[in-house]
Amino acid sequence: MKKWLWGLISLVLALGVLGYAFRERLTLRLMRNVVARNMATNALDALPDGLHIALCGAGSPLPDPKRSGPCVAVIAGDQLYIVDSGTGSSRILSRMQIPQGEIDGVLLTHFHSDHIDGLGELLMQRWANGGNTAPTPVYGPPGVEQVVDGFNHAYAMDAVYRVAHHGNEVMPRAGAGARAHAFTPPEEGSAVTLVDQAGLRIVAFLVDHRPVLPAVGYRFDYAGRSVLVSGDTAKSANLQKFADGVDLLVHEALAPQLVEVLTEAADVAGRPRLAKITRDILDYHTTPVEVAEIARDTGAGHLLFYHVVPPLLLAPMEDIFLDGVEETYAGPVTLGRDGTFVSLPSGSDRIEVRSGL
Repeated sequence: MKKWLWGLISLVLALGVLGYAFRERLTLRLMRNVVARNMATNALDALPDGLHIALCGAGSPLPDPKRSGPCVAVIAGDQLYIVDSGTGSSRILSRMQIPQGEIDGVLLTHFHSDHIDGLGELLMQRWANGGNTAPTPVYGPPGVEQVVDGFNHAYAMDAVYRVAHHGNEVMPRAGAGARAHAFTPPEEGSAVTLVDQAGLRIVAFLVDHRPVLPAVGYRFDYAGRSVLVSGDTAKSANLQKFADGVDLLVHEALAPQLVEVLTEAADVAGRPRLAKITRDILDYHTTPVEVAEIARDTGAGHLLFYHVVPPLLLAPMEDIFLDGVEETYAGPVTLGRDGTFVSLPSGSDRIEVRSGL
């Protein structure tokens, strides 16, 4: 073997030995650099004016490594609102470097556990990161008061501990928890305006998630751009009315042919309760093709699926989930996952999509 090759092998081995010997010191240096960079980064700072949507949870109650509990962040200029807060939503926001201390409010579509079970952590992080001196506004139909009271009660001792440890200047006691803002559900065909400030208008409208009553979706309009977030619903004519001409349709979907596999497996395994649940959920969600029909009929500029049911654990399952969508809706389609980010810059008709985490 040539001498230069022996020399190269010796050098590689020596570097490997040195790297192993100093691995802790090198790791600390790397950690310092990464942490300093991340703490100095605010994902909102580089955004152009417009509407921006981040999926801080693209999944459902079923465990999915690519999709946490349902959560949609909507950025309009310097305003930040969160629609629902499922399991893991606060941590996905952190990974996306979206500053939770700057959250202006949370909008709940309904009170199924998978849409609210991440709310406690989100409220705490908003308080801790922002030093806010007023509780987080949480909007929702009647019942939101009970949800908010429950989280405030559950986290009351935690708030006492944090103020005692860090001091009122760092963790202002008045900013802990949330304050409920209940609104009267609108009639079919009408909407209720919740926010109308700094060019942003947010309205709520009824959707069909019976027997869950009421359940609502939200439409956001800002700087000539528009986004509609469905919440959980069967195919709804009322939703279609408010989605008319929307730039981005963010809609839940359930693939019956995939859920049927879960039902068959539950039957074979002798789990009748689980089989009944998987049969029951078919009637109050929307199929991917039905969502495509809504996008087509409303002239939506882009379709983004979220609250994806069931978990899509293998790549071919994504093709099955989307079967028939392309034939129904000619516009662009994104199958959402945690971290999917969509920008609608003001003054244009562009729709820019970044893949998930």
